[in-house]
Amino acid sequence: MLARLRAKAKALGVPACVLTFEPHPREFFAPQSAQTRLTRLTSKLTVLRNAGVDRVHVARFEARFAALAPEQFIEQVLVQGLGCAWLIVGEDFRFGARRAGDFAMLERAGRTHGFGVEAMPEVRVDGVRVSSSGVRAALEAGDLAAAEVLLGRTYVIAGRVAHGEKLGRTLGSLTANIVLPHKPPLAGIFVVEVDGVPSAAGASLPAVASLGVRPTVNEVPVPLLEVHLLDFDGDLYGSRLKVRFLSRLRDEEKYSGLDELRAAIAGDVANARKFFAMKTNG
Repeated sequence: MLARLRAKAKALGVPACVLTFEPHPREFFAPQSAQTRLTRLTSKLTVLRNAGVDRVHVARFEARFAALAPEQFIEQVLVQGLGCAWLIVGEDFRFGARRAGDFAMLERAGRTHGFGVEAMPEVRVDGVRVSSSGVRAALEAGDLAAAEVLLGRTYVIAGRVAHGEKLGRTLGSLTANIVLPHKPPLAGIFVVEVDGVPSAAGASLPAVASLGVRPTVNEVPVPLLEVHLLDFDGDLYGSRLKVRFLSRLRDEEKYSGLDELRAAIAGDVANARKFFAMKTNG
């Protein structure tokens, strides 16, 4: 879809632009039952920039915006706000108050206001429909390979390292804590690679990551991403790391005490080293 957007923008001599909403409409209307986010807004902006998008407009989805009739959305947002010359949307795209607007309405508006409209056809990979719900289901099941096929890339969570409770020092395993503003679509213990370590000169470093609520020691209400780099003991506070999920080792578990937890962490580190050894040796 983005390749088609870039090609059309070049042909028309206009910037390739993406319109997105923050928060997601489902989070606004039903925050308790909203689906997990696949990508944080900051990461989404990075992905779009790397894909060649010239501009991203983030529409704040709040009560006034949600109340816009479809005709108002077209007039105020697409025509007056963005000066839309051409638009590509999914075949099932709905917009405006009560989701009353559809593709046919956009086509009619395009003829009136002079912008083109195109529907993005369904995309399948190995017979599987590519969709956010499909990616989310694969991640929730711990099937990182299937998620990677649908995404076209390894699944990544990025964020800034924050000060934690220094539990890693007690457990003999220093960790970088990344606080997540939204519940992620996966949980457990993973083999990961980490980009963004200041002293690594751009290299990806091997690591183990725990993504969950930390049930054994000081359980947290919102999932936390804790990353233990296998061969690094420097200061990462304030660094923005990109964590790429390579393999799922196991579920997060509640242990009877710190000794049992330490043994589990040691096992995870050993298994991660085996994974990277096999990867290096082919």
